[in-house]
Amino acid sequence: MQGGFTIIMKETVNSSVRTILTNYLEQSNHRKTPERFAVLDTVYRFDRSFSIQELSERLEKAKFHVSRATIYNTLKLLLKLRLVVCHRLEDGVKYEASYGTENHCHQVCTVCGKVTEISVPNIVKEVNETHLRRFRKDGFSLYIYGICSTCQAKITRKQNKKNSTIK
Repeated sequence: MQGGFTIIMKETVNSSVRTILTNYLEQSNHRKTPERFAVLDTVYRFDRSFSIQELSERLEKAKFHVSRATIYNTLKLLLKLRLVVCHRLEDGVKYEASYGTENHCHQVCTVCGKVTEISVPNIVKEVNETHLRRFRKDGFSLYIYGICSTCQAKITRKQNKKNSTIK
């Protein structure tokens, strides 16, 4: 039943974000273009952070041709509406759908650039309970940098191989 529940949740989120975008466009007297909604829908199909290039490739794969300028402008709008968050990482800028997500933490491999969302309830609790003077918190993201197990294993194998050839 878990899979069915996930599908219903995704449909609810997709419906909600489309409503938010529609309402904003109508109130601001902007055009409701198919390109804007295609970008939004594609963003919410990712289950991880993504680059502009990856977003563009997914749109092209779906046979939906959108210019780079339209992608950038739509992402800028989605950032303004807080439907997307931007992560500036060592390997470049990544975006992530943010509607309906809790505050979260990421671990970032400094070798391969892989970003993984992690659950650290104690940190989330502490940040949520922290009172900041003259500042209203809307949310947060935490980045923990290091080396993932895959890259660490590769480094260890390389060092072992190097050491065995020296002897």
